[in-house]
Amino acid sequence: MMPKSKGFEFWKNTLRGARFVVAPMVDQSELAWRLLSRRHGAHLCYTPMLHAQVFVRDANYRKENLYCEVCPEDRPLIVQFCANDPEVFVEAALLAQDYCDAVDLNLGCPQMIAKRGHYGAFLQEEWDLLQRMIALANEKLSVPVTCKIRVFPEISKTVKYAQLLEKAGCQLLTVHGRTKEQKGPLVGVASWEHIQAVRKAVKIPVFANGNIQYLKDVERCIQKTGVQGVMSAEGNLHNPALFEGRNPVVWEVAEEYLDIVQQYPCPLSYVRAHLFKLWHHTLQVHQQLRDELAKVKTLEGLLAVNRELKLHCQEEIAHLKEEEKPKGGLPFFHWICQPYLRPGPKEMCNKIAPSRIEGTTRGKRALEEEEDGNSDSLSKNKQKKKLRNPNKSFDPSLKPKYAKCDQCGNPKGNKCVFNLCRGCCKKRAFRETADCPGHGLLFKTKHERSILWKSGQSHMENIKRTTQQGEVEEAMLLKEAINGVA
Repeated sequence: MMPKSKGFEFWKNTLRGARFVVAPMVDQSELAWRLLSRRHGAHLCYTPMLHAQVFVRDANYRKENLYCEVCPEDRPLIVQFCANDPEVFVEAALLAQDYCDAVDLNLGCPQMIAKRGHYGAFLQEEWDLLQRMIALANEKLSVPVTCKIRVFPEISKTVKYAQLLEKAGCQLLTVHGRTKEQKGPLVGVASWEHIQAVRKAVKIPVFANGNIQYLKDVERCIQKTGVQGVMSAEGNLHNPALFEGRNPVVWEVAEEYLDIVQQYPCPLSYVRAHLFKLWHHTLQVHQQLRDELAKVKTLEGLLAVNRELKLHCQEEIAHLKEEEKPKGGLPFFHWICQPYLRPGPKEMCNKIAPSRIEGTTRGKRALEEEEDGNSDSLSKNKQKKKLRNPNKSFDPSLKPKYAKCDQCGNPKGNKCVFNLCRGCCKKRAFRETADCPGHGLLFKTKHERSILWKSGQSHMENIKRTTQQGEVEEAMLLKEAINGVA
């Protein structure tokens, strides 16, 4: 086996000196979208974030997310996992390594699901664990291991963090220039100063992530930070031709994407989510199309909505006055692919927050986990639930506390004899030929019934043979008696 390439050799040869990178996005960087992005200038793509433990135990999950139809166009490719256990991470990576050019450890996800699952950016303080995970992966895998991180408020701590990952065996580092608190209404501006400091401090390639909406942002970021490549997530979702420096009309991009989906199918929910992003500005104008897009159930239906959207926009273009300018402060007319700029933190938050990213402040939901059930602090979805059921409370302290499975950390069954979740219980009960009435698993009972049934069948066969033998003897005696009379 040839030695695997490392560091800059890996970036130059295996990744072909990639500069324009499509980020790993949950349910949004699937094969069809990656192929669309590559057609429009992307040099490197990541898979959606995959859950290492699920990848190991679920063959269908592997097939749906990676073991699909081989596509030579979809390279170079990096598979990203979230994990918090060295053995599980490496086991998943070993199953994936033949289908990709590197395996990435997600240390950047700031969402509440990552906090509950104890992965992503919520591992960034556990340096000993991360060191063991990366070192073991670097030792066992035939492909390089890479990491995607978020920064700490302090530049110096961020630099030490990056150096620790490099020393453990990380061969390429992607730095998202926001802290884990900068999300949702607190997203703010990413700090290129942090990324620049990391780039100067490590001896491996670095990709930058954050503040990328146009091709000129990519060029400015590379010039400012000195990184080898720039990664885009939301910018790419709103305009997959970002890396070409083009802003095509939305229906043309949608047609091209839907054509690829017909060849490389994916769940309709993924497709719908992409169209909501592509059509974001147009749906503010033609709001009836939003309901149609939400209700449609087939790919043909999505194509029909796209044709309707195209007709509406072309009618607008036909009636456009010569000197008319885009509305709503947009740089282009709404039917042209362009970024959606999230509104920043509320004015009250800005009064408290410092000018830089240090000490980021709380937002509308008080960091989600501290919600008190007040309707003013609830999301729109929860407010709707509150209208349907006025007695419903979203106070986390009132939520039932679930005991965890001894093996995987998921909620265990209340009546499980092994103190496990159903998935782990099923495996153990099958392995030990045991019963778990709490989960309705009866491997032992069925095994005993099978033995009884087999023994019963054997007994019936003996009776049948005995009966047949007796009938033969009786027939012979009768024959002898007849002969004697004669």
